[in-house]
Amino acid sequence: MSELRGSVAVVTGAGRGLGRAIAEELASGGARVVVNYSRSRGPAEELVEKLKSEGMEAVAIQADVSEAGQAARLISESLEAFGGIDILVNNAGINIDKTMKKLSVEEWDRVVQVDLNSCYYTVKAALPHFIEKSSGKIINISSFVGQMGNFGQANYAAAKAGIIGFTKTAALELARYNITVNAVCPGFIETDMFAGVPENVVKEKILPRIPLGRVGKPEEVARAVRYLIVDGDYITGQTLNINGGIYM
Repeated sequence: MSELRGSVAVVTGAGRGLGRAIAEELASGGARVVVNYSRSRGPAEELVEKLKSEGMEAVAIQADVSEAGQAARLISESLEAFGGIDILVNNAGINIDKTMKKLSVEEWDRVVQVDLNSCYYTVKAALPHFIEKSSGKIINISSFVGQMGNFGQANYAAAKAGIIGFTKTAALELARYNITVNAVCPGFIETDMFAGVPENVVKEKILPRIPLGRVGKPEEVARAVRYLIVDGDYITGQTLNINGGIYM
C-alpha cells in the first residue's frame, strides 16, 4: 500500500490517547477512518467533526470490542459506512494495576478481555472480507510491558505479551492471503493512562530508566503505525518498539 488515500481504516479505542493520534495520522494521509469508542462518545464525535471540518472522511461507531458480538458489529457497520476495510488497528486497552496479592480474578479477566481478546474478535470478524479481497493491514498495539514485565501489572503484561504471540501466529496464517500483521510496542507515552502517574514517580523512577530521557508522544507511535501500513508491504509478524530505549 504505497499511499493511504482512499483506503478505509478501523481504529479501535480511538476516542482519546494513542487511538486518537493514530486516527488523525491516517486521516491526514487520506484514509477514511472509523473512530471506534466504547464509552468516550463525546471525544470520539468531537474528533470526527474535527476531521470532517478539515476535509477528511470519518465516522464514529460505538462498540465494546471486548465483547465478540459488538466487535463483529463494529466490522459490519464499518463495511456499511465505507464499503470496505483495508486497515485494522487494534488499539483498545485498559489497565488495572495491582500486585497479584491484591488483584482480583475479575480484574485479571477484565484487562485480558479488553486488551487481548478484543484483538481476536475484530480480526475474526474482518477476516472474511480481507481474504475475499486478498489484502489487508492489521496493526496490534502491544506494549514494552508485554516484553519485559512490570511490577503490579501482571494482567496487563500477560495481555500485551499475548498480543505479540497472536500477531506472529496471525501473520503466519494470513500471509497466503497477502495480509500483513504486525505489532507496535510503545514505551511510556503521554496519554491519559500515563497522566495518572504522580510527578515524583515520573521524575524519580520512570525517566531514569529511559535512555532518551523523556516519555514519548502519541504522534510518534502514530507515525510508526502509518509506516507499517504505507511502507510495510514486506514486513509481517514483527514487533516495532517505540520506547525511547527502555527495552532493547
